Amino acid sequence: MSSTIKNWVLVIFTLGILSRSTAQDVPRWSLTNDSDIRWEVKEKDSHVDHVEMSGFYISSIVHYGVENGVLNQKVQLVFPMLRTIPNDTHASLSHTIDLKEVPPITIDGTPVIEYPQEFSLRGILSFSSRTAEGVTINHQLFPSIDRPVFIDRVQITNATGTPIRVDIPNIHISHATNEDQGVTGVYIIDVVSDKQGSFTLNPGESLENAMVYSGRKINEEQSYVSSDYEFSKRKDLIDRTFANLVFESPNAILNTEFAFAKLRAVESIFQTKGGLMHGPGGGRYYAAIWANDQAEYADPFFPFLGNLAGNESAINSFRHFARFMNSDFNPIPSSIIAEGTDFWNGAGDRGDMAMIAYGAGRFALAYGKKNTVKELWPLIEWCLEYCRRKVNDQGVVASDSDELEGRFPAGGANLNTSCLYYDALISAGYLGKELGIEQAELDSYKKQAIDIRQAIETYFGATVQGFKTYRYYKGNNVLRAWICTPLAMGIYDRSKGTTDALFSDNLWTKDGLASESGSTTFWDRATLYALRGVFAAGETKRALDFLENYSGRRLLGEHVPYPVEAYPEGNQRHLSAESALYCRIIIEGLWGIRPIGFNEFSLSPKLPEGWHSMILKNIRAFNRNFSIEVKKEGAKINVKVFDGQKTFLDESAENGETLKCTL
Repeated sequence: MSSTIKNWVLVIFTLGILSRSTAQDVPRWSLTNDSDIRWEVKEKDSHVDHVEMSGFYISSIVHYGVENGVLNQKVQLVFPMLRTIPNDTHASLSHTIDLKEVPPITIDGTPVIEYPQEFSLRGILSFSSRTAEGVTINHQLFPSIDRPVFIDRVQITNATGTPIRVDIPNIHISHATNEDQGVTGVYIIDVVSDKQGSFTLNPGESLENAMVYSGRKINEEQSYVSSDYEFSKRKDLIDRTFANLVFESPNAILNTEFAFAKLRAVESIFQTKGGLMHGPGGGRYYAAIWANDQAEYADPFFPFLGNLAGNESAINSFRHFARFMNSDFNPIPSSIIAEGTDFWNGAGDRGDMAMIAYGAGRFALAYGKKNTVKELWPLIEWCLEYCRRKVNDQGVVASDSDELEGRFPAGGANLNTSCLYYDALISAGYLGKELGIEQAELDSYKKQAIDIRQAIETYFGATVQGFKTYRYYKGNNVLRAWICTPLAMGIYDRSKGTTDALFSDNLWTKDGLASESGSTTFWDRATLYALRGVFAAGETKRALDFLENYSGRRLLGEHVPYPVEAYPEGNQRHLSAESALYCRIIIEGLWGIRPIGFNEFSLSPKLPEGWHSMILKNIRAFNRNFSIEVKKEGAKINVKVFDGQKTFLDESAENGETLKCTL
């Protein structure tokens, strides 16, 4: 090829890249040295986003940004324990306060108009603004960790060269709900300012103020709120969460998204009359649990982080599901709602018993406390027996639908349910050994696992759209996102064809996996499962490329900083369990950690090409606080498991080789 032709090819290739680029390809946010992310606002910028932050008695979805450079802010407040009528899944009191409704602060008699300069996020939404006169205003927005309160903490600084007069009006906005719309009658939502009056600020001086949003029953008195104290409690939760289960690698985006996802996974826990309940969030799903979001997605993650509320919420979720065990083996409801006082089963059996058995088994092994596990064991046994009774003539587990609840077809037996049942049987074998269960029962689980794995291959194994992978159900002839499930459960018979299919143009989009080939709908949970499974299958380079792309988009793109639920449904809500699934990509995929005993696990770390080392610090599972470090050692890797006093494993291994560690 001549040099002229080569040059034209380069020009055409470059123009092709540029023509495919969009504004979203250029990150809006950037990483800082303080482990937060930052958006530097451009003059007359227009962009609005939303982020969810939660505490035991409140969740807040903050809509924030700029329109032509001017601040745009409103807050959707959700109070899960202020129940509305009908007292169903979505019966948490919700009310939105737009900043435009609040009487403005004035400076020298002129109402303040804020022009934000930058926004930052690290569990607290912070931003700094300037006024046309040159006054600086800093905000910190966050929910209380243990009160039905949301706070906008404000600092006004005179950055001009002359004194200014700041007037803060006596702000007290109160909204009362209708008595016949509340389970316990009238609810009051208040917005108050903790300062009011006229203040003179000399050049360089600052004034602190706070807007306090709260919800209460009408017969409860409004109580004093210290914004400084609430800020310190929120910051302490963030710092403690960031300090446990720390992932360190050469990729700062992965490290940071992992840290952020830990917080979103663990903050969305609510103190209900039925005990602590982890909830998805999103403005609709609170004071309730689901067999997929909680039992399957979030609960197996919590022991690794070691958060007390997270572990208790997991145990409590299994207690609630166990209430519905019965001798006729009618299915446990998909969801326990309304603070544990009711249930939802609108989609029939979605494979919920497989989800519960899978999640309870993984959680119990990693949690490692025998008395608690004894309490969970009957539920696991019951769910496994339920699944066994649902095995059809072709050897796979029948169910009415799947976790997508009829949004896409799932046939009479779907791939997801049978794979979850398989993994649950494996965990039951390990658990039963720890608990001293009779060998005959454990042998039965082992045989069922062998049988269901073979049936998965025979019944679901297929060539779909040219890929040697799986059909999702009988009669399915287009690729589905959930063909990734076998990989996440350690079934690698069709790993190459499945990986090729997942990362093909048929399924992969700029936002991860489409739910079905040809569809524009995506659910992050399937993408997160797929990335975990592809790592687990040893396709490290390909998985890393796609994980980096996905993580960069979620952390630094147009809608930040967490994994989302879905689109177009839900407008990409920051549901909490998806963040737990993100963390499991690293724990179970990249590191290959699988609990196999109360103080034992297997691991198959995959050190990516170009990485010299990686470490997972302060892991709180298996009744220990320990770390795992992997370093490149010539053509091999060195794997070291240790705590402050002892080294449990220090071995040279092939990259991706499976090892066992006893603590």
